[in-house]
Amino acid sequence: MKKFLASLILFCASALPVFANEGGAEWQKAPVGVNDMQALQNGAKLFVNYCLNCHSANALRYNKLTEIGLTEKQIEDNLLFTEGKVGDLMQIAMRPDDAKKWFGTTPPDLSVMARAKAENLGQPGTDYLYTYLQSFYRDQGRDTGWNNLIFPNVGMPNPLWDVAGPTEVSITDVHQLEKEDGSSEWKKTVTHYDAHGFADTVSDEVLNDYSGGPEHHAEIKYLDPNKEQVFKKDVADLAAFMGWMAEPQQHFRKVLGTWVMLFLAFFFVVAWFLNRTYWKHVK
Repeated sequence: MKKFLASLILFCASALPVFANEGGAEWQKAPVGVNDMQALQNGAKLFVNYCLNCHSANALRYNKLTEIGLTEKQIEDNLLFTEGKVGDLMQIAMRPDDAKKWFGTTPPDLSVMARAKAENLGQPGTDYLYTYLQSFYRDQGRDTGWNNLIFPNVGMPNPLWDVAGPTEVSITDVHQLEKEDGSSEWKKTVTHYDAHGFADTVSDEVLNDYSGGPEHHAEIKYLDPNKEQVFKKDVADLAAFMGWMAEPQQHFRKVLGTWVMLFLAFFFVVAWFLNRTYWKHVK
């Protein structure tokens, strides 16, 4: 009986989700929208209009969107802009060799991007996507005119720039410099990027008696508060859709897992009483 109980505890522990942080960046927590049909539908619209021009989703067919409440007629009229059929895969016309020539690299397929980021970072991939899409800023020093705070020098421009409106960014960097005499000093640099992407060093000072370590953080300021609210809602919906797209059956999987654990708990109680009844006359 003790061996059975130990085995059951080990099985239940292995079935529980594990959340780990490998010490990477702290992502913003994305709103949970996997069960929000309206959010998923808006995310699908945003994905087709803003992402599907360069990024494919070859693991998903258009008619799979019926599972988030859309009819095939709605998909055909509003989300299918080519001569393809509703049962086709979500592919793009751009060839990989052309994409590499224009962007420096081939844009990745986004079918399971949320799951891939979750496996690499040890936390929900939707959190990464939610943060990444809000981290673009204008940078005239880049060929595309854009940069990203959590993916520096990314080759991708901001796909939602017109939704977000103009922004300004201040980047603070504290780093250690080696002097000619072999000693070192800590220096703090604050760089400001205006809405057009022009950089200006606001502060460049030596920190005396500094006892901390390297620091690097940034702050984005949205110049149009009304657009900011719409933008963040759209980013949340887009991240939710990409999370759903990476695993459309995740809600069913979680519900089924809950019922399985409840069944095992009930079965354990029954087995325990049966075991006690069977061995009560045995000394």
